[in-house]
Amino acid sequence: MVKKIDDLRIKIFADGADKASIIELANQGWVKGFTTNPTLMRKAGVTDYASFAKEVLEIIKEKPISFEVFSDDFKEMERQARMIASWAKNVYVKIPISNTKGETSLELVRKLSSE
Repeated sequence: MVKKIDDLRIKIFADGADKASIIELANQGWVKGFTTNPTLMRKAGVTDYASFAKEVLEIIKEKPISFEVFSDDFKEMERQARMIASWAKNVYVKIPISNTKGETSLELVRKLSSE
């Protein structure tokens, strides 16, 4: 029987785009990382994706945080993925499994994963 959250064999990642909530959750030992995406950012009123991400990364330096590419074009997804990955050592890049046309991103994922 699990007695406390630290005994769980899972990692809990907070999903959102509210900077105040991210800061508050960063101080919680049970939150192991963060994830967000363009849709959540838009809903939170974020208008400058890169600036928001970099502000968050000034606070979240040790825990993993993932940001998603926002293009529908695979060449542009690749460019964005490389740019996003360069922002900090704790950044992970999310790439959707397909674009809005239903085309798979598997080739791009393989390419980026092999480097």
